[in-house]
Amino acid sequence: MSTQRFFPTAFLLAAALTLSMSAGPAFAEELKTYDLELKDGVVTPNRLEVEAGTTFKIVIRNAGTKPAEFESLRLRKEKVLGPGVTSFVVIRRLSPGTYEFYDEFSIDKDTAHGVIVAQ
Repeated sequence: MSTQRFFPTAFLLAAALTLSMSAGPAFAEELKTYDLELKDGVVTPNRLEVEAGTTFKIVIRNAGTKPAEFESLRLRKEKVLGPGVTSFVVIRRLSPGTYEFYDEFSIDKDTAHGVIVAQ
């Protein structure tokens, strides 16, 4: 009876190990990472230049005293962060162009926005 219980567990473990090994090379290369700070209505930097057609990560840090929200309608991305919170979004293969983003929670729309330029 213990052999019957062992077989499915061993089989599942072997299958999971095989899948993880086959996915390894695809994820072996680190994503290019860009840092972005949201602080009480100010986005720094307000321009990110990226390579078109690549996948990259934006690490977003809310250094402010109020909640902030990274939002881009064109990219269909949004991330809400409490004060002091750091998180990230992954952007996949942008076509060349300019993509706007902003801190939707900010009242000051002049300083709370930026662009991602894919070239």
